[in-house]
Amino acid sequence: MTSKHGQLGSPDMLVAMDAELKGLLDRQIAELNVRIEQTIASDNDLAAIADVLRSVAEIGPGASTMLIAEMPELGQLSGEQAAALAGLAPIAHDSGSMRGKRAIGGGRRKLRHVMFHADLVASHHNPILKTFADRLRAAGKPHKVVITAVARKLVTIANGLCKHRQK
Repeated sequence: MTSKHGQLGSPDMLVAMDAELKGLLDRQIAELNVRIEQTIASDNDLAAIADVLRSVAEIGPGASTMLIAEMPELGQLSGEQAAALAGLAPIAHDSGSMRGKRAIGGGRRKLRHVMFHADLVASHHNPILKTFADRLRAAGKPHKVVITAVARKLVTIANGLCKHRQK
């Protein structure tokens, strides 16, 4: 039904519909999270990898699940290969004697974005990664370069820990 202004329903009805839709989506997300956790727990290898990843304070349930889903090769790669797969390795744009600017690209984009979020926590709370980030900032590196470097280091640390199954 339209009102005299041509809009559907009243504002109160739209607010109620928004709340109902939000509730439905929240329940579906919670159900999916439970199913993901059950899937990881039911597989001994995945459970062991998740346990190792979650031992890193900056890698929470979301980041560990994303690492497991997007990078099943984790622990079987070199640090450089892991960074490249995550899209965090610098790519050269050189030609002949010209040396171009390095930039990240390729890789698994969704994973890269999740690692940027984990990096923000790491660069403020992890003493080793905070020192690393502070050193890059003191050297005058731009913010994006700093967060990319810390995210790359976080991926290589996660890869190394998974390789040796070490917490």
